[in-house]
Amino acid sequence: MQTNQEIVSSQDMDISILSHFKRLFHESKKVVIIGHKNPDGDAIGSCLGLFWFLHKLGHKPTVVMPNDFPEFLKWMPGNDQILNFDHHSTQVEACLEHTDLICTLDFNDLSRVGSLSALLLNSQKTFVMIDHHQQPADYAALTWSDTTMSSTSEMVAHLIEAWTGWSELSAAMATNLYTGIMTDTGSFKFPATTAKTHRVIAALIEAGAQHSKIHQAVYDNQSPGQLKLLGRALAQMEIKPEYHTAYTYLSQKDLDECHFKKGDTEGFVNYALQLQGIRFALIFIENQQEQIIKISLRSVGDFSVNEFARNHFNGGGHINAAGGRFDGGLTEAIDYFLKFLPEYKNQLNEAE
Repeated sequence: MQTNQEIVSSQDMDISILSHFKRLFHESKKVVIIGHKNPDGDAIGSCLGLFWFLHKLGHKPTVVMPNDFPEFLKWMPGNDQILNFDHHSTQVEACLEHTDLICTLDFNDLSRVGSLSALLLNSQKTFVMIDHHQQPADYAALTWSDTTMSSTSEMVAHLIEAWTGWSELSAAMATNLYTGIMTDTGSFKFPATTAKTHRVIAALIEAGAQHSKIHQAVYDNQSPGQLKLLGRALAQMEIKPEYHTAYTYLSQKDLDECHFKKGDTEGFVNYALQLQGIRFALIFIENQQEQIIKISLRSVGDFSVNEFARNHFNGGGHINAAGGRFDGGLTEAIDYFLKFLPEYKNQLNEAE
């Protein structure tokens, strides 16, 4: 693996990012694009958006995901061409062996790709990182990291705009990038949504992204089991008003009885933030297959769930949205959380 040579921000797009990208892609026709484990809308959207753009430029890109992704994203243009490492490991290994360039999108550390990380850590190929999460690791020859961006999909859109202008934006690119931005901004309500984000959205709609159909495909196709699972999460919610905190949990039994499918709990943690006075929300989800508890954390104001997840749950993300994990049982994970929550009482009371 080549060591990091350059870390640049979006402000340097014209003079630095673009020239670096053009040079690297001029030398590389076979490109592998990789998203993170348990890919969400932004991972799929940014990777497929870049896939179609590179394809139009005459490259031979391949998109790889470490594992499967939710059904509500399997309509996105090009999703049928994604290689799932869990199911096609031999094919993925061959692609990585013969590629010229590896682009990692929407994650900041190779630990985020699960079992695929061993192949990447041992690779001698050139790496590019495009990501908006905090504290990027040092593994890429070119790292474009911008934590002010709403999503990695927005970053890819800015890259396309700077490279060729909006005239080369296809409906497939626009649809994927719109989906990524929409899902990572909570339908444009999170603080990272800026005027610049909305200008990008306007360009994507003009290029063919059908915004109402995209929203319907992602959010309005819930199964009875998913709604029942949401009901259990809401019924099991605990509120700690003295800490402006609410949390809930789902056991493996809950998941099994509601016929859980990947992606069914997407957005559940956000419901707690709708409660008056709540600034910090969590959901603990048991995964007996991996023998871990997966944790999603959200906040409003300046309380950093990124730091909280890094300090206590081997995770991270953004100031107001992060993920983590706990190696142990569900009750044990919640007890562990409640043990140190009082340490944050002052921060949560003062958060704005």
